[in-house]
Amino acid sequence: MNAITLVLADDHTLVRAGIRALLQKIENVSVVGEAEDGSEAVRLIAQWRPAIVLMDIAMPQMSGLEATRLIGEQFPDTRVIILSMHLEQEYVLSALQAGAKGYLLKGARTPELELAITSVARGETYLSPAASKLVVGEVMRRAAGEPNPLDQLTPRQQEVLKLIAEGLTTKEIAQKLAISIKTVKTHRAELMEQLDIHEIAGLVRFAIRVGLVSAER
Repeated sequence: MNAITLVLADDHTLVRAGIRALLQKIENVSVVGEAEDGSEAVRLIAQWRPAIVLMDIAMPQMSGLEATRLIGEQFPDTRVIILSMHLEQEYVLSALQAGAKGYLLKGARTPELELAITSVARGETYLSPAASKLVVGEVMRRAAGEPNPLDQLTPRQQEVLKLIAEGLTTKEIAQKLAISIKTVKTHRAELMEQLDIHEIAGLVRFAIRVGLVSAER
């Protein structure tokens, strides 16, 4: 049986070393390259055409999600498994939307890592049990016809929320929308009240979950 060739992409040298050590315990897996950002991962894939890429999400130069989309477009025979510390619905869904065939948490043990790699190499999709639960929950919510949470917001509130999630300051939002700073603050307060979210980080997570912005932000 031919070895499953693999490229490992993570911007932390020690993390890569730890994952490589685990991979060396898996029979029939061969690491052909290591990348510290998404653009280097794409370059290595062009060179080696591996079966699998283990890809971190947050990396400099080019994020793992952006690299995953490029790989799907340019190298469809290479399958991406996202290896992440994040267990939030927005990250899992964004990874799948980008074209990833697997989502594995960095705390996974060697047997699960082996299962993910072999499953995806066979053309299957593998999600860690916790990530799978999140996806199933979202599918069931949509199947039940639950309303889109954005429907409760006015178009202007949605604009303000999107800009908040993109990291703009109150002053920058006011300038972009040609409204006063006071009006921006009012919209932000109304958003927090309507959504029952009382911190900026929570608004950002909500915006990602409902698709206003990407998790790469």
